[in-house]
Amino acid sequence: MEKKDKRIAVLIPCYNESKTIAKVVADYKEALPEATIYVYDNNSTDGTDVIAREAGAEVRYEYRQGKGNVIRSMFREIDADCYIMIDGDDTYPAEFARKMCDKVLNDGCDMVIGDRLSGTYFQENKRPFHNFGNVLVRKLINSIFKSDVKDIMTGYRAFSKSFVKHFPVLSKGFEIETEMTIHALDKNFLLAEIPVQYRDRPDGSVSKLNTYKDGFKVLLTITRLFRDYRPFTFFLFFALFFFGVGLVMVIPVLYDYIQTGLVPRFPTLIVSGFLIIVSVLFFFAGLILEVIGKKHRQLFEILMNK
Repeated sequence: MEKKDKRIAVLIPCYNESKTIAKVVADYKEALPEATIYVYDNNSTDGTDVIAREAGAEVRYEYRQGKGNVIRSMFREIDADCYIMIDGDDTYPAEFARKMCDKVLNDGCDMVIGDRLSGTYFQENKRPFHNFGNVLVRKLINSIFKSDVKDIMTGYRAFSKSFVKHFPVLSKGFEIETEMTIHALDKNFLLAEIPVQYRDRPDGSVSKLNTYKDGFKVLLTITRLFRDYRPFTFFLFFALFFFGVGLVMVIPVLYDYIQTGLVPRFPTLIVSGFLIIVSVLFFFAGLILEVIGKKHRQLFEILMNK
């Protein structure tokens, strides 16, 4: 039987990247000549789509604004054996693409992360709050999910078909990378990391990422995914907090009652009792959701085997 060639798709979400998209397409056509390069234009107004098409890319359109919306359409519409996801701003050199593809096609990895933070990112990136945000997010995710991922928010990744077709995209914007990483950790996909060089945007190319607004969205996404993927730990924190406050409030009341047989501070007793009840509710909410989450993971494994 003739061996079937593995299909590689290079996915480039773009919004106003006319300054760099031609070079990005050319670089990846040279690095992966057998790959099909898809540029998804996300309402650009500077002719990005025309330039990408002239450079040899297959151009498609996503009219719902936001990187998460673009990735959702890419993953749904494109069929391949290996997917390389990059940004259209020429910050990720193409020289690492082949190695990342080999990790997926030959080593069975489901997600290969292009690790910027172990390379030149902190030297090349001129925005200090971006550096701080990347380190903060990395520490939070690794602490919550007991992992050791070096770069949580990189836009340079390779995926297996299995991951792409079973990844539920919920985020609409730049927080999509965080969501990908957490989903892979929770569902026990095989991850690998390859240190890659990072270069800052060339002159005239402007970042669409708002440090504070999008950083806040990422933190909210981490909180939401922590609640969804680790509900017992999430709700246990609140249960212990309310129980502790209620206990501190009720101890003096109980002491007075033991000493005098009277309860002189009924409002304190009522509030402390309410807080302890709330803590119990949080505890059992977390317990129930943890069981539901485990059942969902079991169903996901069954789905993966079909």
